[in-house]
Amino acid sequence: MGSLVNVLAIESATTSCAIALRLNSGEEREVVLDGGRRHTETLMPGVQQLLREHDLKASELDRVVIDRGPGLYTGLRVGVATAIGLGLATRAELVAVTSLEVLAREALDGGVEGTLVAAVDARRGELFVQTFSLHSSLMILGDPVVTTAESLVAEWSDGEESIYLCGDGAARYEEQFAALGNTTVLDLVLPSPRVAIEVASTRGAQETVVPLYLREADAVANFSTRERP
Repeated sequence: MGSLVNVLAIESATTSCAIALRLNSGEEREVVLDGGRRHTETLMPGVQQLLREHDLKASELDRVVIDRGPGLYTGLRVGVATAIGLGLATRAELVAVTSLEVLAREALDGGVEGTLVAAVDARRGELFVQTFSLHSSLMILGDPVVTTAESLVAEWSDGEESIYLCGDGAARYEEQFAALGNTTVLDLVLPSPRVAIEVASTRGAQETVVPLYLREADAVANFSTRERP
């Protein structure tokens, strides 16, 4: 957006829950509310506290930016529902970004150049990943997919191209990736809501947001595979 506005960003795709606030004065602040998957308990109280600390009413928000995933099912559901609720209650614009593009954008802003794979830990031995090309700008090289560290290692084992990885999925399987020799795992673990505001700054408002789950929810999968007594 061209003019200065009050923007709130919500990050709930990973085990950590975080928010960021950018005021129309240009001041901004990012806060990690919790790192233990207690999104339901911490998100709205954290938003209310952050607004109070900056003497801002929810009705004065112009935009709400939400990470719609991919990520952990419960966190995404809580974050997206909260963002939609805030948008409806305050008439603020609703803008969605993805966890993987936010990670890639922060890597680009940090000076990384080359092929980057953003990886969010999907649990159950799986990863949500997307590949980007980082140079003067960010280019998407493929759609986000569900895969495993073992599959990625096998895919890259014969390659000579240097690959950067980031995200909590890359951190979890760092030893496996580092053993390849052609990969570098960046110290960039969680999608930043502050960076999400930047990613969303050139996008228009959306009527609603649909979470990007990529796979069946854990609760549904567990129920469907449980044997009847």
